[in-house]
Amino acid sequence: MNKKLKLWELDRVSNEEFKKQEKFSITIVLNDIRSLTNVGTFFRTCDAFNVEKIYLCGITATPPHREIQKTAIGATESMLWEYRESALDLVKELKNQGTKICSIEQTEETTLLQDVSEFPKEHYCLIFGNEVNGVDQNLVDLSDYIIEIPQFGTKHSLNVSVCAGIVMWEFVKMLQL
Repeated sequence: MNKKLKLWELDRVSNEEFKKQEKFSITIVLNDIRSLTNVGTFFRTCDAFNVEKIYLCGITATPPHREIQKTAIGATESMLWEYRESALDLVKELKNQGTKICSIEQTEETTLLQDVSEFPKEHYCLIFGNEVNGVDQNLVDLSDYIIEIPQFGTKHSLNVSVCAGIVMWEFVKMLQL
């Protein structure tokens, strides 16, 4: 029988250990995310995938907030994060530092998510946009890559925090190979 593990059996690192451990070369930018639950889920997912930092931009809410905490379940304490009013100024700054900018969006020409496995191992910034309007066009214009998750149903969209988990996993796989 394959016994399910209890929380205390998972051998998780402490917040202090997590903050000191080497991170994957991934930075997350949240461009005007309106849902507090989505923001909390981003924190939790970023913690799970050991990314460097989350930038909360524009109208994106910041901790501490009860609704963020509900889905983050403590990840706001482990993750390095910063608020920036202008996502555009931030992305320009990151690009000037040599970070490869990736907008997660649907455009006329995209790179399908499965093809990121062929990307070079560099530092990546993944931009996730507003639940209704997506990533701002001016950020798309600055991007080195536009990443699209192939979809086969009628909706052609995913919840932004679901999208984040899928995309982060593909980048982590690529960076750890």
